[in-house]
Amino acid sequence: MSSDGNTDFWTRKRVIVTGGTGFLGSHIVDSLKRLRATVLVPRSSEYNLVKMDDALRCFQGFKPDVVIHSAAYYGGLGFNQLYPGKIFYENLVMGANVMEATRLAGAERFVGIGTACSYPGYLEGELKEQDLWDGPPHESVINYGLTKKMMAIQGWAYKKQYGFKSIHLILTNLYGPRDTFHIERAHVVSALIKKFVDAKLRNEPEVEVWGTGKPVREFLYVEDCAEAILLAAEHYEDTMPLNLGCGQGTSIRELVELVQELTGYQGNIVWNTSKPDGQLKKILDVTRMKQALRWTPPTELPVGLKQTIGWYSANKNEADLRR
Repeated sequence: MSSDGNTDFWTRKRVIVTGGTGFLGSHIVDSLKRLRATVLVPRSSEYNLVKMDDALRCFQGFKPDVVIHSAAYYGGLGFNQLYPGKIFYENLVMGANVMEATRLAGAERFVGIGTACSYPGYLEGELKEQDLWDGPPHESVINYGLTKKMMAIQGWAYKKQYGFKSIHLILTNLYGPRDTFHIERAHVVSALIKKFVDAKLRNEPEVEVWGTGKPVREFLYVEDCAEAILLAAEHYEDTMPLNLGCGQGTSIRELVELVQELTGYQGNIVWNTSKPDGQLKKILDVTRMKQALRWTPPTELPVGLKQTIGWYSANKNEADLRR
């Protein structure tokens, strides 16, 4: 067993990773290559997976053993407010096409990458997999969260009718090198890192942060997440979705103060309390993950943040433009 998974399992496996040039997908691809898998990353210029003909052409040509569907059209709350219809349509149709193309190509298994924003919007605290079906996602992300829920249902239906092997993994908030730092699409960790690094470079006297800092969230280092995904692809076969996270909560205030410390920014933090906090506490219950994978994430938050800040500082010009 390597840090990424079982070398014997992945050696010579033919694997398609959709979204394989993106934040999470690129780390999955790196791990697979270390394990000597043969990897295909469909490029949108050649294969538009929202079109079924393109998906079939790609999958039947490559004949994958495993498909990991990490591609998604998404962004932060602002991005979601700008493009709600496109986010819904592209994720729904792409997910359905990719799973159907996987089945028709005769692949051994399909790994669907879901999101914690699929959980019911009214729930707070530690979210268990069985809670997923207790209500709709929060209205701010319902158009994205429901598309991932439908992918989980598609996997259940395909197993019932076709004996198709698929799993659905629910990810918590990710961060790490190659994250999206563009202002339209950045999530909380990358957005904060950008704010503090920029403020330090410009000698700005203060950094404004939205809310009170009281909400508690969970953050998983992207390389740990890639490792967990490959372990789940090997060892998990239940149609019940599986949470992937660290199970450890960090308040936004703690996160902000940690990013300030690690970036070396000496100015003041201004909390704009006129902006909403959102749900007070939202972390994943990872009991089933630990049992199924016999694994816990190895990277502590300060270590992962330091590595992410170092990567962003070294790649700032490119990272600020990448969407």
